[in-house]
Amino acid sequence: MEGRVSEEIEVKGTCKRSLEALRHPPTRQYRQGSATPPHQQNRRLTRRRLRRNHPPPLFCSRAGPSSYKEKFTVVEDERRVKETEVVEGGYLDLGFTLYRVRFEVVEKEGNKEECVTRSTVEYELKEEAAANAALVSIQPLVAVMQAAADYLTKNYNTTTNNV
Repeated sequence: MEGRVSEEIEVKGTCKRSLEALRHPPTRQYRQGSATPPHQQNRRLTRRRLRRNHPPPLFCSRAGPSSYKEKFTVVEDERRVKETEVVEGGYLDLGFTLYRVRFEVVEKEGNKEECVTRSTVEYELKEEAAANAALVSIQPLVAVMQAAADYLTKNYNTTTNNV
């Protein structure tokens, strides 16, 4: 069984800046102005130790693989493509024979100051593991693309004036 899931987001910024934001995400800038991270909530300082008001959960319930290794198979600046494949563990242990993630940055026709970022998940899995196709999710990739797009949109005017 084969499948493909894809999502696109329009970005106000050049392809070069968008690719750079996806390659080296400025995570500190993404978080500015956001709420306090969950691991820093409900803490208070006592004299001798840091104590939580509420104990942390024992485990995080999340569907999908717990750990896996991936390798970059394509990193091309000219085509603005970045591609990885899972090579060990994770999805392969769940019956997938291929799990590939691709990021692309495409220039909008007629406007060099805007582009489209596209992420795609391609997968193949064995017929007996067809139920595991529900584990494929593009939402984490969309979150990264959206954070990069928001950052570039917010800082676009200041960065173009400094260049």
